Amino acid sequence: MLVDGKWVESWQPVQTADKKGRFVRQVSSFRNWITPDGSAGPTGEGGFEAEAGRYRLYVALICPWASRALIARRLKGLEGLIQVTVVNPVMSDQGWQFGGYDGADEDPLFGAAYLHEIYTRADPHFTGRATVPVLWDMKRNVMVNNESADIVRMFDTAFEALAPSEYRLYPQDRAAEIDTLNAEIYDRLNNGVYKSGFASSQEAYDEAVEGVFHMLDKLEERLSGDYLFGDSLTETDIRTFVTLIRFDAAYHGLFKTNRRQIADYPRLSAYMRRVFMLPGVRETVNMDHITRGYYAIKALNPTRIRPVGPDHIAKLLDP
Repeated sequence: MLVDGKWVESWQPVQTADKKGRFVRQVSSFRNWITPDGSAGPTGEGGFEAEAGRYRLYVALICPWASRALIARRLKGLEGLIQVTVVNPVMSDQGWQFGGYDGADEDPLFGAAYLHEIYTRADPHFTGRATVPVLWDMKRNVMVNNESADIVRMFDTAFEALAPSEYRLYPQDRAAEIDTLNAEIYDRLNNGVYKSGFASSQEAYDEAVEGVFHMLDKLEERLSGDYLFGDSLTETDIRTFVTLIRFDAAYHGLFKTNRRQIADYPRLSAYMRRVFMLPGVRETVNMDHITRGYYAIKALNPTRIRPVGPDHIAKLLDP
């Protein structure tokens, strides 16, 4: 991680845990917003106006948080407005790196070798982990935001005058309901699989895995329409999908969330396929990057051997 702008130790999957061995995720630190007129958003400062070609999104295709932003970009039709750079799926000793793997890009802006160099360009005294996604302003050469939840919401509304869309991922009339369900899905499922995989005590693991399957059971029961809020796709569906699509191939085995697979849930399986088939979503899912990245985590898989399958995911991804 970075300490006062200097790389000080080799990357580790867990750098903070509580007294009971629970995995604790770092809080995002760059929280500016792109808005239609450049006015300040809910957090941060103003000056980031929606403009074509001004912003670049740094992502890792292994990462569910980055994939949220990538899916929102595709669904909202922003491919021609916001450029994307994909990092290597395998964590190096200095964290996310550029190039060196099929489908991974070199850094086109600064020729950086590692993502943490982008962070120290944004803040020479940055302390913390260099995470994805990153939304970069190429006009001002500053980092706009590194919080996926913020990025999804600004993609939903900021560029509407430049790229009108049929989707409204965060409709105001359902905002309170979305926020409530998002919080539960994040704690028990999105982050719950990580709390299971990176638990450093049996108690922490037992608690986390119980939460994961409580949430999956609840979502299976909830699904009656096409999406979690009936027939309208929302950001909650994106948040859920990015975990579901990785679950059977990575989390079930590597993170020890092996009570059941998503394949054992008929409604969730159909729902996952339904979201996957939305225009543009398939292109954001790279199972080679996903399994290569997760199974290269030395703390969890020292041999770095990747298992084959599962077949039902391979069939889903087969064009």
